[in-house]
Amino acid sequence: MPIRPELLEILVCPKTKKPLVLDGARLVSTDEATRLAYRIDNDIPIMLVDEATTLDPTEWRRVMDAHTKADA
Repeated sequence: MPIRPELLEILVCPKTKKPLVLDGARLVSTDEATRLAYRIDNDIPIMLVDEATTLDPTEWRRVMDAHTKADA
């Protein structure tokens, strides 16, 4: 079962408390300073800062731009 929209609306980055966007099998923080991505395993978001990956600026911008277009 994919992440429900209601859950996505309340999930935030545990480090920055910024909103997250769904990008395939990961949740990406909207915080440009950290650019953290949290993986999703078996439909369960792994919201551990120590296990998050940092996206490079170009990849993070691509994700944010794609999300913005999807919301438009």
